[in-house]
Amino acid sequence: MFGSRSREEKSPTDKVKLDLSKQPRDPEAPKGRPTPKRSEAQTQRRRASSAPADRKEAAKRQREARRADLARQREALASGDERYLPARDKGPVRRFVRDFVDSRFCVAEFFLPLAVVILVLSMVRIGSLQNIALLLWLGVIVLIVVDSIGLAFRMKRQLGERFPDEPKRGAVAYGLMRTLQMRRLRLPKPQVKRGERP
Repeated sequence: MFGSRSREEKSPTDKVKLDLSKQPRDPEAPKGRPTPKRSEAQTQRRRASSAPADRKEAAKRQREARRADLARQREALASGDERYLPARDKGPVRRFVRDFVDSRFCVAEFFLPLAVVILVLSMVRIGSLQNIALLLWLGVIVLIVVDSIGLAFRMKRQLGERFPDEPKRGAVAYGLMRTLQMRRLRLPKPQVKRGERP
């Protein structure tokens, strides 16, 4: 008896829900969202069809995409293509700093070869050569510091004149780090010749 009553109570609500869902929508009533363009609808369909089935497939696709991005970045570093450069190398300020550094000789770029020579001299068991090696170390470090300070001041002045409204944070440090690399090993590759002013 109680069971039949509960069934009777449930059935009218089910009918109401069914009736509501079957009710036709007024043709002039807005549907609540804009109609997507054909190209957008096609891209959504493609995404839905090409969505990865499991986590392994998704991870594999991410790795492939990352590998493709890294390959594009390597090509951009070699060619100087601004579109695919890493974020730290992008922008007109960073490009100017690279050109500014690449257009001149810097003492710091000869640090590695000089360091090798000085280390070889310091290993020789002759007292006078070891003293010369020590003096050379001091001389090279002083020259690098003096040259870097002068370069930093000139670079700051040029950046202030050329890019007064652009953010220049970290640009001078970026240029000084570039001076420590030998010219042929610099990335992005130098785009100007020595003596050619940017």
